[in-house]
Amino acid sequence: MSVAKLSSWGHYPYAPQTGPAPGWREGVQGVLRDTGTRFGTTLPFGNGRSYGDSCLAATDHVVALRGLDRFIAADWESGVLRAEAGVTLGEVLALSVPRGWMLPVTPGTQFVTLGGAVANDVHGKNHHVRGTFGRHVHRFSLLRSDREPLECAPDENAELYRATIGGLGLTGIVEWVELQLLPVASSRLATETVPFGNLDEFLALSHELDTQHEYGVAWIDCLGRGASLGRGIYVCADHATDQCYEMPKRRERRVPFALPWSPVNRYTLKLFNTFYYRREAAKAGAGVVDYASYFYPLDSIQNWNRLYGRRGFQQYQLVVPDAAARDALHAFLSTIASSNAGSFLAVLKRCGPLVSPGLLSFPMQGISLALDFPQHDSRNAALFARLDAIVREAGGRQYPAKDAHMSGTDFRAAYPAWQTLEQLRDPALMSRFWQRTTR
Repeated sequence: MSVAKLSSWGHYPYAPQTGPAPGWREGVQGVLRDTGTRFGTTLPFGNGRSYGDSCLAATDHVVALRGLDRFIAADWESGVLRAEAGVTLGEVLALSVPRGWMLPVTPGTQFVTLGGAVANDVHGKNHHVRGTFGRHVHRFSLLRSDREPLECAPDENAELYRATIGGLGLTGIVEWVELQLLPVASSRLATETVPFGNLDEFLALSHELDTQHEYGVAWIDCLGRGASLGRGIYVCADHATDQCYEMPKRRERRVPFALPWSPVNRYTLKLFNTFYYRREAAKAGAGVVDYASYFYPLDSIQNWNRLYGRRGFQQYQLVVPDAAARDALHAFLSTIASSNAGSFLAVLKRCGPLVSPGLLSFPMQGISLALDFPQHDSRNAALFARLDAIVREAGGRQYPAKDAHMSGTDFRAAYPAWQTLEQLRDPALMSRFWQRTTR
């Protein structure tokens, strides 16, 4: 079986991917070798939730792995789960939550595959407590074009274990993943919603409340100016203790098609941000929500990426160290507000000191901000150049899984371990991102 017209979630750069889609583990290594030989290089492709070009093969020929979607083993006493790399986080949750186990770390979508979660070393709203996804991976099987299959763990093939976590799918194809789950006493979360008026108020809130709660995240109005620069809504949460394991029941909506132009502009953004801030501020105080509402608010809208139009969009996610966070974020948000560009989904959160085992893991101790920008070549290029300079001066870095523009100079300076990954890269694997930033 083969697939065609696969793309990244941001649809920028637009480079449709095609390739074989093996359905059984036994044939994957042969497919990897054959595809690499035929086209020169290839790349593993999961569920297409990376935003930029890190999931796009340099040759546009991938090995699609969503068909590896089987569970292999589970110990519900210890919470250790082994599953094929094409299983999504949502499929893990559907099996584990009714049994009292949760993902220890989850990004903002449940449609990421286990292989993708490892390759991008995803993080979530509890990085300050549990670090990245890679910290909870016991071991995985790695298939390469140049050697026999091998298992990787902290004490077994440790160099490849570290390089594969956050390694952007370049060290081989992850066949299966063994993961430690988190015990929970409910499928719901107890939340506390706190509006804040500006960036300084967020920093004070986050400093105080993140240490008291498992999860913490803020939405911000990226068009706020003056005294309201960085205003938003902070929501912290902990797992409830009511012994209710009912699975979320949410009505899904769908964006049926992408318009030729993006409806996301300064006028619609201003209207949406004003409405959203007032609506969420009215909910201030304690509440209880299902896990999907808290972790995956956009997953209830199928194909929400189409809202940005046929040109697609770019997400800009950065992290800056604590010492430089206030000044850097103030400059960053001021630059965005003055450009009248930005996102209706702007996420601000604190990253903690826990170090990932991955060589190229994105988070550092500090503050992370993520925003979406409708694709507009000349406008984005000019704006991103100004934003890049702010991040660079602050000693921060950008997230490769979300990137489609970062310069090679900035990438290599922010991720000095890239040379080690390059030495361990499977010679049959090459992405557009890696080609762009290391050549």
